[in-house]
Amino acid sequence: MALALACPAIGQQPGGSPPPPAAPAAPAVRSPNDAITAAAPADWADIDPADIILFEFDGGRSVVVQLAPQFAPDHVANIKQIVRSGHWGKATIYRVADNWVTQWGAGEDEQEKSPPLPKGVKEQPDEEYSRSADGLSILPSGSVDPYSQMSGFALNWPIAMHADGRVNLAFCYGTVGVARGPAPDTGAGSELFAMIGAASRRLDRNFAAVGRVLSGMEHLSALPRGTEPLGFYGPKQTKIPLRSVRIGSDLPAAQRPRFQVLKQSSRAFADYLELASHRRDYGFGSAGAALCGVPVPVRPAP
Repeated sequence: MALALACPAIGQQPGGSPPPPAAPAAPAVRSPNDAITAAAPADWADIDPADIILFEFDGGRSVVVQLAPQFAPDHVANIKQIVRSGHWGKATIYRVADNWVTQWGAGEDEQEKSPPLPKGVKEQPDEEYSRSADGLSILPSGSVDPYSQMSGFALNWPIAMHADGRVNLAFCYGTVGVARGPAPDTGAGSELFAMIGAASRRLDRNFAAVGRVLSGMEHLSALPRGTEPLGFYGPKQTKIPLRSVRIGSDLPAAQRPRFQVLKQSSRAFADYLELASHRRDYGFGSAGAALCGVPVPVRPAP
């Protein structure tokens, strides 16, 4: 006589009890890049080609810089005049200081050794190291800033605000500044530097910040370091020539570099700021973030 064996149904526990319910899936933790990717076309603003400079250094190194005339109008006007005058015909990158700056211009090693400035360039512009906050719509970063009363964003730039009602552009990675000699020299704009290392906020309100690198940072940050004091190139090192420099609006429309910046007034930016300030996607979130740890998103225009 055959024996009939009772077997539990597939998915059923021995003894006839149903399987325990599956644990609910953990909610996805979003990253700052998720906010940028989700931004709508209307959340992006075109960058004026009149404020874009295209540098072409030796070896096909293309570096695109956005100028900030709202914060340093005289220095920016000087830089545009210098570009159009041909003053940088023999300019080079002559200083690369590790975790600090890459510097270029027509000088040999210091601004005062540069050739005479072209006509129309102010040799000693005003100290445009900060400006009044009047008329600016400021979005607070929401995090404590050791260098100011409040950090935030204005005109889609990272800024610091002080008790005297003035604001300054922050010297973050990729910020472009004007080299100068000791005070009262303010720098004409013929010698520029880009921050290639950690944020250097101690330069805030001490040097004129005139812009930021939009693309090509790898061509400034991955160069051989200078062997002389302060990172200047030594006699046995080859300076890197500047082959051409042009202002975006001076080029035919089809050749203009086109970039966009995420509007600080958009909901997408608010979402990005929240996510970038706490980075819960890493695991343990933080209470806040340094201003330069929340870079304003920019992209090539689609």
